[in-house]
Amino acid sequence: MFTRRAILGGAAAAAVQALLEPVRAVAAEARRVRITDIESFHVIVPSTGERDPDRSYTYPVTRVHTDAGVTGTSFIACPQDILQRWVKPSLVGQDLFAVDRHISRLQMQRGESGVQTWSGVEHAMWDAIGRIAGQPVAKLLGGSRDKLRVYRTSVFPGKQDQSDVAYETQAKFASRLKQSGYTGIKIRAWRPRPMDDVDMVGVMRAAVGPEFKIMLDRTAVRPGWVWDYQTALQVCRGLEKHGAYWLEEPFDGHDIYGPARLAEEVDILITGGELAKSTYEFLEFLTHKTYDILQPDTRICGGIWMARKISVLAESFGVPCIQHGTGSLALAGYIQAGCAMNNCEWQEIIGGPNLPEEQWSPALQLVKTPYVFRVENGFVYLSGLPGLGLDLNEDAIKEYRARV
Repeated sequence: MFTRRAILGGAAAAAVQALLEPVRAVAAEARRVRITDIESFHVIVPSTGERDPDRSYTYPVTRVHTDAGVTGTSFIACPQDILQRWVKPSLVGQDLFAVDRHISRLQMQRGESGVQTWSGVEHAMWDAIGRIAGQPVAKLLGGSRDKLRVYRTSVFPGKQDQSDVAYETQAKFASRLKQSGYTGIKIRAWRPRPMDDVDMVGVMRAAVGPEFKIMLDRTAVRPGWVWDYQTALQVCRGLEKHGAYWLEEPFDGHDIYGPARLAEEVDILITGGELAKSTYEFLEFLTHKTYDILQPDTRICGGIWMARKISVLAESFGVPCIQHGTGSLALAGYIQAGCAMNNCEWQEIIGGPNLPEEQWSPALQLVKTPYVFRVENGFVYLSGLPGLGLDLNEDAIKEYRARV
């Protein structure tokens, strides 16, 4: 007997396989490309003066070398023990283009929980594939977008729960984002007295006006304690009064029923999914209507291809798929994945109380372009360059490579 879940999963799988046709076409035209080596290391960019704690100077680098003379690069680390014991023995000598097969093999070896440890390799494989094809990865995966609206997730210095951060400080930074062309901010809802975060949103709303999007992130279990249902409901009612846009993961990240119940009762959007690692978990979210918006993390879920699969699955249910974010150069793969998705409007960029361009400005030494990522009027743009879209300064990467 076929279950509704099996039928839906099968239809989504067929749609996903259809997405691979452009990649298969490139692979068919090219001679078979083999992976010859994989490495992961760090580069440390020097500063001209005292290091600014709000800027990024150290970057992990993962590289996939091929017998076509093309190297793919991502800025997501692969732990050395995983790289040497699992990834290299599994992938060196294998077909670069067989991404889906490689994911399945590594899942069988390491399980779903180990998928995220090799996602930097997966991003680098796609960079190599795109460079061989002469196309951005987003285009190879069926995308038609060339930009994503940015929201800035800002964690302020001080206590992790932000209880020592003045409401006015957060509101002032939101105003700065708005003046710089951004249209959304996300802040933590971790304060020990949950309604304090509601009051903070009231102060922020007064500062930025009615159109600017304010998102709240409870981040499931990461604050160290989990809200009960009545607390979440009370917070949502308060946030609705101040026009907040969404509340992310108000309960335990594995709770599929609580968020669905809350979403039925309130008008504010309930979002989540950043810690999920398989399409089956996301299918559970969709069939139980757990979240109004799915938020896979393109590192945690296993990589660009897994995120694209999840977006197709969500699209078949009519649910938006807005990726959980990152910061710095790792963002390259996230932008490609997001621009490949028909149901993705926003890209989260995580950092402190500064603009993204300020955060990653030291990385300008690692690229040949005048910007790391082009950000204008609150949008981050697809560069149009092949692969993950970065024009790398190989001399700088070699010079600043950390010595082990």
